[in-house]
Amino acid sequence: MQEILRSNDRVLLSFVQATLTDAGLEHIVLDANMSVLEGSLGILAARVLVGDEDAAEARRILAESGLSHELRPEPQ
Repeated sequence: MQEILRSNDRVLLSFVQATLTDAGLEHIVLDANMSVLEGSLGILAARVLVGDEDAAEARRILAESGLSHELRPEPQ
């Protein structure tokens, strides 16, 4: 699994999930409810992960959707 995006923005996360689902790419969002535990301070961001085999396509699709500035660096 590769982390492709990290954010506290619920609208952005919803858009990313819908975009990946529409493209047929399986993904998982981790730490989405951590703000409840931290008191909504926004310290712990939710992370969007995709399978290694889908990472390049997910990055391409999200970049085409105008989110290239939100993407995490690719692992070396």
